[in-house]
Amino acid sequence: MPDDARINALPEDGTAGRGDRAPLLAFIADGASEAILREVLGESALPGVTIRRGNVRAAIAALTKTPTPQALIVDVSGEDRPLTALGDLSEVVEPDVRVLVIGEEEGVNFYRLVTRHLGALEYLYKPLTRDMVARHFLPLLTGAELPADNFQGGRMVTLTGVRGGAGASTIAAHLAWHFGVAAGRHTVLLDADLHFGTGALLLDGKASAGLRTALEAPQRIDELFVERAAQPVSERLFVLAGEEAPDKPLIYTEGAGERLIEALRRRYNLIIADVPPAPLAFNQDLLGLGHHRVLVLPPTLAGVRDTLRLLALPHGRLQPRRPILLLNRLGAPGSLTRTQIESALKLKIDVVIPDMPRQMARATALGAPTSGLRGGFRAGILALAKEVAFVKVPDESPALSNRRRWFGWRR
Repeated sequence: MPDDARINALPEDGTAGRGDRAPLLAFIADGASEAILREVLGESALPGVTIRRGNVRAAIAALTKTPTPQALIVDVSGEDRPLTALGDLSEVVEPDVRVLVIGEEEGVNFYRLVTRHLGALEYLYKPLTRDMVARHFLPLLTGAELPADNFQGGRMVTLTGVRGGAGASTIAAHLAWHFGVAAGRHTVLLDADLHFGTGALLLDGKASAGLRTALEAPQRIDELFVERAAQPVSERLFVLAGEEAPDKPLIYTEGAGERLIEALRRRYNLIIADVPPAPLAFNQDLLGLGHHRVLVLPPTLAGVRDTLRLLALPHGRLQPRRPILLLNRLGAPGSLTRTQIESALKLKIDVVIPDMPRQMARATALGAPTSGLRGGFRAGILALAKEVAFVKVPDESPALSNRRRWFGWRR
């Protein structure tokens, strides 16, 4: 068995023993998965990445005639007997190759057989998301340290409008509604703007003094405090928001944000945080504590400029890739096109929501997310939910969310 250094990372010079071994070879059966792999691996600047169209049988046929790469990604989709196919693959590859598997089977038993019995490093089921690939494949290919998250609890997503009027608060409220009401997951919407936030209004909920108390006196935060401070919207959806007087500045105690999020993660599956871009200590702490950052940008030149500035901020310790880019109000009169925006950013937009002024004005005025969750806006919220929740919503397999890593391709 190879030593840990060879297992955990591709060599920096792109070689491993023989010079004829490619650093990374992937066989992917569908275009959507291929596009996601190309994007994530391209962002990581991995050297020598080759992606071919085909499944595990194509990989077996190719590797019987060519040298085994240092790392191999194979797709077992469409195979009637995928475990048998992986067994056949083990007969044509060298023992030290690092194998990562993609497929359609969601069962935890299949995952265990692939990783424990056959010895693949990791298995991901379709449809892939960028976060899945970045969080579970990249560290095994680059040798980067896995995102450290010693506390087992809910996931936190921050949404930030790159400038005022981008629509981040509306999207955050609808995303929280989707998770808490439509998907039935214990969810809290955290509005970080204690003076002028609209989270409670958008969900037809109530603001309270609890959030200000938590930030000024974090020693009071415990499970009972969280239960009382977060106001119910439905059985599994809550909102934690303030409505402080404009002339009362917030006195923020260092470390209060981290303690609050730790308490919320014990109580909720998902924390959706609406975080303004203002450089306040509480906002910066939230951006660093989240599992995902979502930047909401309007299709304007100023929106592109401010997006580039926010992309330059360092990642949080739990964030394996760049922020998710959500383009809101695409097609608004006089706005930029998606192609123009992607060209200026030199990045692909992850989620798009079309311009729907009448529908969104009604949802905002009535405080009723159900009236906004339809058409192109609903499709955008569902796409965003898929990106940030890691597993499919609401049909998820909880056992797969606590996967372990196993090293070594064993026959």
